[in-house]
Amino acid sequence: MSAALTLATAEHFDRLMVLITAFHTEAGIEQSDAHRAAAITPLLEGSPHGAAYLIGPPRAPIGYIVVCFGWSLEFGGMDGFVDELFIRPGVRRRGVASEVLISLPRALAGAGLKALHLEVAVENASARRLYKRAGFAVRDGYQLMTRTF
Repeated sequence: MSAALTLATAEHFDRLMVLITAFHTEAGIEQSDAHRAAAITPLLEGSPHGAAYLIGPPRAPIGYIVVCFGWSLEFGGMDGFVDELFIRPGVRRRGVASEVLISLPRALAGAGLKALHLEVAVENASARRLYKRAGFAVRDGYQLMTRTF
């Protein structure tokens, strides 16, 4: 199974929306299609704040990953946050997500990325194992906190 990545653009909107909707349904994220479209469109139009990548063949992607960018004094420059990663259920457990989580950070490091972060539910043991195999580690003494507006 190929984990080839394609930078998503506006021409990929419809295929990406199907995947985003599937992930949100599976994860219990309740949003309207209009909200999803408003959130992804700037990234597809080249926003410097993040990027969406299709996983697999662009005409029939098997998943997607969205990385959002920031700046960190602690890490010495640009950092990123994996906002969403989704692989279609029928092709999971074939190493695709591992390949993406190993290859994409290497490529982004070449563009100046210093650190890549993600969050995972404490009870999601399989995802925690996946992320650990891909080189991610829990930062002792730190906990992600969020304030919404």
